[in-house]
This record gives sequence, structure tokens and C-alpha cells, in this order.
Amino acid sequence: MSLATAQSSESQSRRISVTSITEKIVIDGNLDEAIWTSAPSIGELVQRQPNPGGEPSEETKVTLLHDADYLYIGVVAYDSELDSINSTQMARDASLRSDDQIEILLDTFLDKRNAFYFSTNADGALVDGLAFGNKELNTDWNAIWDLRTQRNFEGWTAEIAIPFKSLNFPEDKSIWGFNIQRSIVRRLEENVWSGAKLENDFLQVSEAGEIENMSGLNQGIGLDVRPFLASSWTHSRGDVLSEGGSGSDDDFDFEPGLDVFWNITPSLKLTGTLNTDFGETEVDARQINLDRFSIRFPEKRSFFLEDVGVFDFASTGPQPPGGAPSAGADVFPFFSRRIGLLNGEEIPLDVGIKLTGKVANTDIGVLGVQTGSTTIGEAGGNLRTVDDNTFYVGRFKQRIFEQSYVGGIFANGNSNPDISSNTYGADMRLQTSNFMGDNGNFIMDAYALKSDNEGVSDDDMSYGFSARYPNDKWDGMVVFRETQDNFDPGIGFVQRDNVRMYRVAGSYNPRPRDFLDLQQMYHDIYYTYFENLDTGEKESAQFYITPLDWHFNSGDSIHALLDYENRYERLFEPWAIRRANPELGRPAIVLPAGEYRMHRSKMVFASARKRPLSGGFTLGYGDFWSGSSEEVSVNLTYNLPPHITASIRANHTFAHLPEGDFITRIYTGTFNYAVSPRLTFSNLIQYDNNSRNMGWQSRVRWTLRPGNDLFISFNQGWISDPFDGGRFLAQNTKIAGKLQYTFRF
Repeated sequence: MSLATAQSSESQSRRISVTSITEKIVIDGNLDEAIWTSAPSIGELVQRQPNPGGEPSEETKVTLLHDADYLYIGVVAYDSELDSINSTQMARDASLRSDDQIEILLDTFLDKRNAFYFSTNADGALVDGLAFGNKELNTDWNAIWDLRTQRNFEGWTAEIAIPFKSLNFPEDKSIWGFNIQRSIVRRLEENVWSGAKLENDFLQVSEAGEIENMSGLNQGIGLDVRPFLASSWTHSRGDVLSEGGSGSDDDFDFEPGLDVFWNITPSLKLTGTLNTDFGETEVDARQINLDRFSIRFPEKRSFFLEDVGVFDFASTGPQPPGGAPSAGADVFPFFSRRIGLLNGEEIPLDVGIKLTGKVANTDIGVLGVQTGSTTIGEAGGNLRTVDDNTFYVGRFKQRIFEQSYVGGIFANGNSNPDISSNTYGADMRLQTSNFMGDNGNFIMDAYALKSDNEGVSDDDMSYGFSARYPNDKWDGMVVFRETQDNFDPGIGFVQRDNVRMYRVAGSYNPRPRDFLDLQQMYHDIYYTYFENLDTGEKESAQFYITPLDWHFNSGDSIHALLDYENRYERLFEPWAIRRANPELGRPAIVLPAGEYRMHRSKMVFASARKRPLSGGFTLGYGDFWSGSSEEVSVNLTYNLPPHITASIRANHTFAHLPEGDFITRIYTGTFNYAVSPRLTFSNLIQYDNNSRNMGWQSRVRWTLRPGNDLFISFNQGWISDPFDGGRFLAQNTKIAGKLQYTFRF
């Protein structure tokens, strides 16, 4: 397809036939096999931004090949400014937002909703994930695949091999969805093969093109067996702040485990895990919660991330653009972190099994997990014995129309084994990329959920609907959600209950030409209202306006300049915004019941990520409950490409209340060193003055070959002694290792 043709038919997807080969391809990044030159390319890419439909500033040649076992993707990224190629990362699943990169989508079922995601940069970083919901991406999922890159006097090349054993696809169809995008960071330029419209995010799978001749593919018997050996040594020092301490203890653990992945059919995958170890999982980012409602931490464990999109439910979001406030009323009927974790302590996962995939036009997901008995610590130093527990989840989505579905969910279990819980419900999504024939996006969601818990017979439902018009120049939403007082999904998560929520929002985001070198301007207005279901009274309200959010072509931005928030909160009973700490003789700070009206402002500045040194600054100030506060956040990142990345972040809140003043502090530092894309060292250090705990995690990942990995992690904790000038005393030390090897059949 010529560029002129592509420009005149932006809304039509493109199609290309993949060349079938028998020659051997050596993955070295050189593209020196003759077939790379003789096979036809997929055609020219087209600018998505800054000039939709325009000719790219640099040429990109993409060629697709396949044999019985692999899909091969060869990319030649020509560049006239070799010294300006931006490539700062090598680590597995690193964020490549500040890099020149190639991104790939494979919609193997051509369902226009879900896709496998792969990405790399000029230094060969391996990034993979699952795209779902037409704009969401989870890069914690990992596939077995291989690539190499090379720089040369014309630019850089990428040679990619994706085994068909790493993918699910229907054996009776030879057409897949496919898209590829090249980003040139210094020009804020994105060039895409299909869907070159500002309204389309690259992750919008519905706008992908198509590749044909995907037949004669070999999945073998579709079985991956991954045995592993995991060991850990923990040195516990007890309560180091108590008088005389409480001694120390050493614990050594060594045990094997097994992960199994079996494609029962090319469309259905069975994932099993035995004696699972999550030693390679990184720790959570520290947060201090100054709100009345719980914080949800993301899932990072690989078993639960397999085919995560099928369990997605329409009771969340819609998420606002970056920087705009979230409603804080999402409902998750299934939240996998409620399995295998209790009060922040890890519960052993003995057996887990998951069936995911597609049957005709239906997406299905079935999950069963058995956790083991263990002893965990509780507040005050007490120990608690937790019995073994079982969990079950069933989910289906019946696809209708081009991008829509109706679905249902059932979940059984509770993170507390003494409680019996069931949750069931239905949801629906109606979505189009051609709203009113105007190539616009429109999404409408609706859902209803009911929990069934012992001793509860009423007020145990949650339901709602939302509509959103998410487009480049105009973006708007309306949301209604009710979550009743006794609604409690046993293995789900509810941000806020006993409320009825209304939200309406709109954004106007023009792209002015030749004005202050601006790329785009954002203007947002959000209004959110919460009504208490018991009294019918207003419980919370927020009016938020962003009058100026400017993004420059340099990559620098003023995300907020005097953003304004008018917030109302009603406390029906006293609330401790800071808990008491008897060890320090620190009393609780308790806000009395009553009405609180707050007026706040915010400024946010960020420099371009393409620079070796980049950073951001945030200042929020104004009323804070019964008094006032200032919130200051500073972050700096330094890249010494492609091997070293270091960053520091500091967050402070200075609160001045009649009930008592306090300061919260969180410090975070990272230092990552990549020897190569297959051997990386990462370090994370965190401290917060609420727990007075400083933690350091150092992780090594060495990929011996795709699918065979060695993980080593070191965790050390310290606690600040307030009676000895803040001196840090060592707490628990843990060293863990895991070696896994994959056999493919």
C-alpha cells in the first residue's frame, strides 16, 4: 500500500500476507539472510502524531516471515541523526517511554479486543505484555521469545523471533490482527502501520491491521513444563527497639516447585502451579494513606497475570487522563492479591490451576487455588495460625458486535479462612471506534454485583453504569455507581462502600499550530458527588479544574499551573488521620465528626524524559481538613545509557491542624545496572517516617536462554530508633534464589 493510499483511507485497516519460509534464520540483529531482502515489506508506516496521515520523518522498513515454529519480524529503523537515537534501557520489561522504540501487537484471535504486546529499543530491551480492554496493558506478563538489535551507519535494526508455542491462536483461521509502531522521542513522533488517527492509542486493538497466510503453524503438543528450585535464608532479629531486644532466629527453606502451561487446544490454555514461589517478585512502592479509604496495590505475581484481561470487569473506571483525579470508587469482584496474602504477610500457595481462552465467540477464565496453613505475625507481636484455604473464580465474556461483550462472574472464597463468601454478577460493554459515523471512540459500561456472606441478607449489592467519549480533542464521561453497606466481595476489593456516586467530566485538548512550540493543551473539569446511603446526605464532593496543562514539542510540560480543587467532606463519626504510637508516646490525631470545606491549588512541572537528567516538581497547598497543608514532591532521574539508570524521589506532606501538626515523608531511590538485556541488577531503597522503616531490595535476573532464568534477591530492613537520634537498627534479612528451566513439547 502506498503512503498516499494509506493517507486517504486512515479509517480502513491494512492487510499484508506473511511470507512463509523454510530457510533457517539466525537471530543476531543483522538481517543478513537473503530472504529479508527478497520478501516484500508490509509497506510504509504513517504518522499518527504530530501530523496524522503525514509522511514519517524517518523511513522504517518492516518485513514479516514465518516458518512452522516462529513468527519473524525484521525492522530497519533508518535515522539521519545517529547520535540522537534515544535508547536508555536494557532491563526486562523496562519502561521505554523515553526511548526510540518499536512496539508490536498480535491479535491472534482477530477479536479486536485483546493482543499480545512486544516492544524493544535500539539496545535490545525485551518488553512484553498483554493488551486488553482496548487501551490497557500489563507488562508483568512474560513470554518466551528472542530478539537482537544492531546499530549501523543507517540507523538500527531489530530481528525478532516469537515462537508459536508462546502464543494462543485458533488453528482454523489464517488471519491475525497486527500492528506496529515506531516512536522517535526527540521529535515526539509516532509512526504506525494501521490506525493513524490521534483518536487512536496504539493499544487500541480494534484499529490494528491484518496479516494473512498464518497457517501451517506448529504448537507441538502445546505443553511447557517449568520445574524450579527455590531457596531462602531469613535472619529475624525480633523487636530491636524493645528493651534488651527479643533475640534472633535463622530460618532456611529449600524446596522444588513446578509450573505447567498446556494448550489443551490452540484456543484454550491450562496453567498450573505447584508449591509456588514468588521470590522474584519486586516489593511494593511505599505509600502513606491520608485518606479514609483503602489503597489498592497492583498484582505482580506471574501466575495471576497469565491472561489477566479475561477477569477484567466493567465495575472500574473509566480512568481519567493523567493528572486528573480518580473518583476513588472502583469495585473489583476479583482481586488476586486477596489470595496468598493476609495483612501483608505471605501465605504459601500450594496448588493453583487456571483455564483461560476462547470457545467460539466466548472468552472464559476459571481459577482455582489452594493455600497452605502457616503462622503469621500480627500487631503487638502476636502470632496467628492461618488454616489452609480454597478459592474459585469463574468468568465469561460473550463477544457481541465488533468490540462489545456481555459477561458474568462468580467468585468463592475469602482471604480470611474463617469466613465463607461468594460473589456473583453480570456486566456489559458497548464500544465503538466509529461513533455516529465520525471515527470517534465511545464506550458504555454497565454492571451489577451481589455478595453472599454468612449472616448478611440485605444491602449487599453494587451496580452502576458509565459512558465515555475518549478522543483526542474532546474527552468526556458520566458515571453512576452505588455500593451498598454490606457488599463485601471476599476475594475482591472495594474502595468505598455505603455510598452512591455521580461523576461528570469534560476535557478540551486542542493542538495549536505555531504557538509557543506547543504540542497539545489540556483543559479539564471534573465534578464528583458521593451520597451516604444511610442518611441520604452529601458525604463528599469534589470540583476540580485544570485551566492550563501545556505539553511542549521539546518534551517538557507544565502539567498543572494553579489547578483548583473545591472539596467537601462530611465525617459522620470521629476519624484518626494519624494513629497513635504508644512506643513513641505519640498520641493519635483525631478529627471530630462534622463538615469540612477545602480549597486547594496545585502546580506540576516536568522536564523531557529524553534528556540524560530529567525530573519533576509538584507543589500542592491550601485547606486540609480542619487546617492547611503543603505537599511537595520532587523526582530526578539520571540515565547513562544503556547500562545505568538511577532515580530519587521525595514526597513530603506538612499538615497544620488544630488537633495537631504532623509531617509525612517518603523517600525512594533506585539504581539499576544492565550488563545486557539478559543480565540485570536492580536496587530499590525506600523509607517512610510513618513506619520508620527503611527497606532495601536488590534483585538479579539472568536469562540463560529464553525460558531459563536465575533470580537472586536480597532484602534488608532497618528501623529508625527515635530514642537514639534516629539511628537505624538492622531488622530482618532475607536472601532468596530461584532457578527455573523450561521444557517445551
